[in-house]
Amino acid sequence: MQVTFYGVRGSTPCAGASTSRFGGNTASVVITHPDHDPILLDLGTGLRYFGATCDPTVAFSGHALVTHLHWDHVQGLPFAAPMLRPGDQVALYGPSHDGVGFPEAFDQLMRPPFFPVRAAELPGTLRFATLEPGMHDIAGAKVTALHVPHTDTTFGYRIERDGHVVAYVSDHQQPHDPEHVDPNVLDLCADADLLIHDAQYTPAEFALKSTWGHCTIDYALTVAARAGVRTLALFHHDPAHDDDQLDALEAAARVAGGRLGVPEVVAAYEGLSITLA
Repeated sequence: MQVTFYGVRGSTPCAGASTSRFGGNTASVVITHPDHDPILLDLGTGLRYFGATCDPTVAFSGHALVTHLHWDHVQGLPFAAPMLRPGDQVALYGPSHDGVGFPEAFDQLMRPPFFPVRAAELPGTLRFATLEPGMHDIAGAKVTALHVPHTDTTFGYRIERDGHVVAYVSDHQQPHDPEHVDPNVLDLCADADLLIHDAQYTPAEFALKSTWGHCTIDYALTVAARAGVRTLALFHHDPAHDDDQLDALEAAARVAGGRLGVPEVVAAYEGLSITLA
């Protein structure tokens, strides 16, 4: 299966020459396989660029795993071609929140006066479903959804297919004890071929934003090392981090990862494609 990144930023999209190499779109990752429908991981602004790669003459069929309903993870939905044409079909899954199911919560988010149209008014057929924690069969893959620490109810996902594992923990609140890793996170990430993990802050930034729901690059490395991950993709980059800073952070993370026993560390960028074969 192939994992391609279309949006790698957190919190808010950013644009300009200083972020052109890594990209400024928010969370959007797509898993493709020649024998199965695509699996979309979150629906950030990068989703529009995935839509531009789809054949406009063929009706789209896919599945979307949404971690949570913060704007940066869903605001690409009404602008993505796979949802904007009659005949397109997408099944969307996500957690309930405070007793409100995922379909109802999404409908509250995407409606006037906050947005001019509802999801049900888009030309494509969108089927929303509340996903319960546990294991599910989706698009020919074994998908495990578990709650992970964040500011609001949030899922992390583990996707297993053909003997390969992709773990997706896009938003993760680092605990006060930097040696502690939530058991659900360890279960999701155990022996993953690829872990896509929140790596928004430097230690200095985290000291000022320690309750904002994210973690440091160092903590992402700790998770990867504890879980026995083969490749760690640093993700959910802070919008204030330009390309040069991300280059430096990636280089330092590779050195630190080597010390911790993480075989490969990469800072995710738009267009990066990793094949697990």
